[in-house]
Amino acid sequence: MTQSDAELVMLAQAGDAAALGALLARHEAGMRAVALSVLGYGPDAEDAVQDAMVVALRRIGEVREPAAVGPWLRAIVRNNSRMTLRGPRPVPVAEPEWFARSADTPTPEEALDRGAMRDWVWHAIGQLSEPDRLVTLLRYFSDASSYEQIAAVCGVPVGTVRSRLSHARRALAGGLRTAATTAHADVAASNDSRWREGRDMIASAMGGDFDRVVHESWWPDAEMIVPGGRRGGRDLAIEGMTCDLTAGVRQRLRNVVASGDVLIWETDLISPPDDPEHCPPAALWLQVLREGRVRQLTLFHPVPAREIRQPAPV
Repeated sequence: MTQSDAELVMLAQAGDAAALGALLARHEAGMRAVALSVLGYGPDAEDAVQDAMVVALRRIGEVREPAAVGPWLRAIVRNNSRMTLRGPRPVPVAEPEWFARSADTPTPEEALDRGAMRDWVWHAIGQLSEPDRLVTLLRYFSDASSYEQIAAVCGVPVGTVRSRLSHARRALAGGLRTAATTAHADVAASNDSRWREGRDMIASAMGGDFDRVVHESWWPDAEMIVPGGRRGGRDLAIEGMTCDLTAGVRQRLRNVVASGDVLIWETDLISPPDDPEHCPPAALWLQVLREGRVRQLTLFHPVPAREIRQPAPV
């Protein structure tokens, strides 16, 4: 007996990746028709459909009216397509508002974190090549999510970012269509470990012990890159942290994203009270590992400090 959209949505919200795969396969033709009506034939239309499938992975928990999932999916494609005409948008979203759940329900990330689908998602991301995995993590799980920001972090042209994202979305969407009926390792323990490790390292750094952290967790030939700025090794990282601490800058770990040998930390930067614009408000630490140790760190500031100037006293 064929399951209804509502039944498949409820299974998907409970963490059944195969149900979501069946749902997307059922509505793929309608989603593609919407993209073609806005963008015409070409790679942009296919990207809009694939992007919607990846968004659905993260946001299926938001669907309030399971029987209306078809319009919800087509709304994601329509908005993605319109944004393509206007220019890149950091995070694709689905509208209208009535499709979203109320504010007291878990966020999509929280729902995903509790369900078996979480394990499938991270397993699938882990199967991507390192370049494709990197742009995927930045696009969907970090604040550096625009094409321009990803290009700056990765040191590649925007066209390369678009190409890698398109390849990654095809792989994820294709895997979901055939869907994920086998069990995958629970990623919760690994994620918790990464968070503990990150908090401990940041706390040690704030205590003036960053030199030890770097020498213990970085390879001797590790490279540090500051996009548009400097390149160096472990000494550059230690010098930068020492300067920040001397200036009274503090860091607080806000987000950790990890898949295989790619590890992202996002931190809040807290400038000293007497110099509130000393540094940008946030930093992204993109760490590429080898055998668990850092072989390359790219330090990126998603929002320049000048963009958040404080109002003058009245």
